[in-house]
Amino acid sequence: MNAAKRETIVVKVGSSLLVGEDGQARRAWLQTLVSDISKRHQAGENVIIVSSGSIALGARKLGLEHGGRASLADAQAAASVGQIALSSLWSELLAQHQMTAAQMLLTLDDMEDRKRYLNATATLETLLEHRAVAVINENDSVATDEIRFGDNDRLAARVAQAAAANRVLLLSDIDGLYDRRPDSETNGQFIGVVQTVDASIMAMADGSSSSGLGSGGMTSKLEAAKIANLAGIELSIISGREDHPLERYALTNVGTLFKAGDGANARKAWLGGRLTSAGTIIVDAGAAEAIQSGGSLLAAGIISIDGQFERSDVIEIKDDDGRTIARGLAEYDALDCAKIIGHRSSELEALLGYAPRSAVVHRNQMVMV
Repeated sequence: MNAAKRETIVVKVGSSLLVGEDGQARRAWLQTLVSDISKRHQAGENVIIVSSGSIALGARKLGLEHGGRASLADAQAAASVGQIALSSLWSELLAQHQMTAAQMLLTLDDMEDRKRYLNATATLETLLEHRAVAVINENDSVATDEIRFGDNDRLAARVAQAAAANRVLLLSDIDGLYDRRPDSETNGQFIGVVQTVDASIMAMADGSSSSGLGSGGMTSKLEAAKIANLAGIELSIISGREDHPLERYALTNVGTLFKAGDGANARKAWLGGRLTSAGTIIVDAGAAEAIQSGGSLLAAGIISIDGQFERSDVIEIKDDDGRTIARGLAEYDALDCAKIIGHRSSELEALLGYAPRSAVVHRNQMVMV
């Protein structure tokens, strides 16, 4: 089967599933998961694994308290030790099923910088072409609190985007999304299918990680679903508590499915999935309406700007209530942008001293979020 025609899935495994309370890998459970992956691989699917667990495994080896998360220094040290154990574990288990493991350690910068993102995409394409199983984790040994994904849910969605995957499976300690905590006094109602992750869906999230080992919660999973939706990729939250979780999901269909969106073009999907920006532009109600109707951002609709961005930097566009409505590439740097706030297009050349560009952010370089 041609690699381009193969179905590609991204499977994310969290720390609480991979590592037991004793700080050791849950090998017996992992063997059932790898058996499921092997069946999909043999059936012709491409599989990418996004695996947490390096900090938890390294913390045990170093004897660090709080699972290695007491400080950034502890987390980085634990990750540098644990990543060796984690990659060896996956390599060994995959090899038992005649699959070749490949390791990729990514940082937020790798996925936010366009050139580095395209390099990661090229690497993934080559690995999939040669039927290797990429095992991906955030490079926690060098990531900082300020510049990091902070959870592997969003990383999984970005990797799926880069690999042009068809679906993402987030293995969780619960079987999907509930409208409130399922252990609350008023028992939460299970949500089986979500068309769009809007404000009402985000309000259902609980941002905590129940195990204390990981860094993600339902909030990060919903943010991952938004990234996947924009890229036209299905995402499911399913339980990883039972053996053979992928086989179980295929048989029972128990989980929360987030439908794929129409799929923006590659550049717009990359823009929409970004987690950082160089600055912010606040717009008035008229400009917000025009943008939401498919228009470009003009100087006349700008209320204020924040940040020292340059031309071609990624910026957030917010309405006057502070809600992010779009993300795009700036056509002006911050200094020139400040000079033209609120002015009509016919006035810009006199203000700037050169022929102005048609828009501050053009609609072709903008994506709604």
